[in-house]
Amino acid sequence: MTLSNKPHQSIDAYIAAQSEDIQPLLNRVRDTIREVLPKAQERISWRMPTFWHTHNIIHFAAYKNHIGLYPGDKAIEHFQDRLMAYKTSKGAVQFPYDKPIPLELIGEIALWCYKTGNHH
Repeated sequence: MTLSNKPHQSIDAYIAAQSEDIQPLLNRVRDTIREVLPKAQERISWRMPTFWHTHNIIHFAAYKNHIGLYPGDKAIEHFQDRLMAYKTSKGAVQFPYDKPIPLELIGEIALWCYKTGNHH
C-alpha cells in the first residue's frame, strides 16, 4: 500500500510517501472530498486517509494499480449502478490508475455517506 510500513501521522505525509505519479491523483481525491465535506476533519484511520465528523465518513488509499475508496457497504449498494465499471467489494471500490478517476462521483459518495450518517 505505502512505501513504508510505519503508519503516517497525517494525510500530507501519506500522500508524500506515495510515488510521484500517484500523488496528484490522491490530492485530487482529497480536494474533492474536502470540498463536499468542509466540516470534516482529516485524519489517518486504519492506516488510510480518512474524513471524520463524529465518526469515520470515508477513507481512501493508494495501491499498486488503483485508488481504493472505502465508503462502506451501504454506499456501495446505493451507488451500485454507477459503480458497475469498477471492481467493488462489500464496502470498497477500486478506481484503476489507467482510467480517469471519477471525482464527481467520489464527491457524491462522500456527501451521501456524510448526510446518511453511514459509518463503518
